[in-house]
Amino acid sequence: MKKKRLGSAKKTGPGKSGPPQTVDEMVAELKQLGRKESDYRKRSLEIHGLICAKCAREFDETNRHLLTVHHKDGNHQNNPPDGSNWENLCAYCHEDEHSRGRLGDYLNLGPRKEEEEKG
Repeated sequence: MKKKRLGSAKKTGPGKSGPPQTVDEMVAELKQLGRKESDYRKRSLEIHGLICAKCAREFDETNRHLLTVHHKDGNHQNNPPDGSNWENLCAYCHEDEHSRGRLGDYLNLGPRKEEEEKG
């Protein structure tokens, strides 16, 4: 069976194009991208250990999937090799970390904005 080519052209660099990609080539490319993203998680767990940086809960191989990597600056593309932008947080602390910003925004901006609109 002949492999069907999809898309008009494969981008090989800025402003460059190459031959169209097959479905298999697209799948391979997406798998490679997924591996790159998971590499920082693996490195963070190796550097910082299987422990939550916030609540100090310890993890092992059976529950390590509950340990997440939090990017301190919020930029998921900022993955320095030394792990300085990461901290390992359990799923609960990670959710708490992100919800604190939303709560703070609401508490700091919500009532003031309403008062400004009235005044």
